[in-house]
Amino acid sequence: MDQSSRYANLSLRESDLIAGGRHVLCAYHLKPKAGHGYLSAAAHFAAESSTGTNVEVCTTDDFTRAVDALVYQIDEARELVKIAFPLDLFDRNITDGKAMVSSFLTLAVGNNQGMGDIEYAKLQDFYIPPAYLALFDGPALNIAHMWTVLGRPRQNGGMVVGTIVKPKLGLRPQPFADACYQFWLGGDFIKNDEPQGNQTFAPFRETHCAVADALRRAQDKTGEPKLFSANITADDPFEMLARGEYVLKTFGENADHVAFLVDGFVAGPTAVSLVRRQFPGTFLHYHRAGHGAITSPQSKRGYTAFCHLKLSRLQGASGIHTGTMGFGKMEGERTDRMIAYMLEQQAADGPYFHQPWGGMLSTTPIVSGGMNALRLPAFFSNLGHANVIQTSGGGVFGHRDGAAAGARSLRQACDAWMAGIDLVSHAMDHPELAGAFHSFADDADRLYPGWRDRLDRTAA
Repeated sequence: MDQSSRYANLSLRESDLIAGGRHVLCAYHLKPKAGHGYLSAAAHFAAESSTGTNVEVCTTDDFTRAVDALVYQIDEARELVKIAFPLDLFDRNITDGKAMVSSFLTLAVGNNQGMGDIEYAKLQDFYIPPAYLALFDGPALNIAHMWTVLGRPRQNGGMVVGTIVKPKLGLRPQPFADACYQFWLGGDFIKNDEPQGNQTFAPFRETHCAVADALRRAQDKTGEPKLFSANITADDPFEMLARGEYVLKTFGENADHVAFLVDGFVAGPTAVSLVRRQFPGTFLHYHRAGHGAITSPQSKRGYTAFCHLKLSRLQGASGIHTGTMGFGKMEGERTDRMIAYMLEQQAADGPYFHQPWGGMLSTTPIVSGGMNALRLPAFFSNLGHANVIQTSGGGVFGHRDGAAAGARSLRQACDAWMAGIDLVSHAMDHPELAGAFHSFADDADRLYPGWRDRLDRTAA
């Protein structure tokens, strides 16, 4: 059934829709299956995403038609379809009238992903008008909170040097805490890796008691504050609350040095909102494990990493992993800095829409995935600043002189970039950075040809 007469209006102007402020706009890469026209398939897609069915039904009235989602732009050559969703379509809490990311996803990438006349459709970008934006929680804290705990300025406080203890699984409580202590002698921030929780060989309570003790000892030894992100992800909200409350109690006087890691993709918006609302004074560390199953460029359905991370700011993530923009081991490109800008700035351009954030607090990029001291300068040059949380696992624990030296090498690499100093030159009088060249020699040979002669000459 061709529904384009009802669910498409190509005379609508995007500028008018934005000025009106009553629609969420979504841009898709969409391709109909062979034998189906672009307009009719796109209209069917919009119908399935809003008020439509496969047949005319007797219960439809004039009001129902007024909240139809409408296709307002098609570019077949670019496989681009844009749809306007009236705000009235979206579900809101009965307790406080707030908006829900789950409702947005239900409409924007719900049943429309399995339609028989659509070869593929992937959400590329979306625009949230001010009236709807105001209904989302947004972050309660971001990196400025960490800078405050670390005794730094709340503006441009610089890179937070972090790690993920490796191996990610298999360490018992005391060996895990010992690894934390060694890193904290040189670094700032440690996160649980996302699989870590309450394994039989590393009980949650015992592990966090040991880590809290290691944090206190490291602070006493260095005279510097330290930070820890505890994974409290679970299927059951009451389990998450129990874990969170136990961690805060266990860290005691250092409770504000704790973040809560939530696997926001696998556990979903409910888990993220739970932590945002029940622990508003704790940094909400959004881990995106699993997102690549649908956000990868290889996938033609679902939504992009850009959309996933933009949604995290609406939900209230204090920080979220943004990938390494092609400079580490994870899939990504230099142009992914657009993601960081959308998270950080008060107005930013996406692939198809300009998004003002209306004063909503920013979400901090967390950079991880195969990074080490040698890769940092090019990453920062591409991003344009170093105000990120950077977590290197192998880049710390793979350093030949141990975790503390690995942490210091990261800080030294950042200092060199901030000062505009060539990394090899900086390594000549910074032994931990020099050690990173030898520890990650393949990267050194690729990124800094001739480094051996320069460093060896200095050492001699």
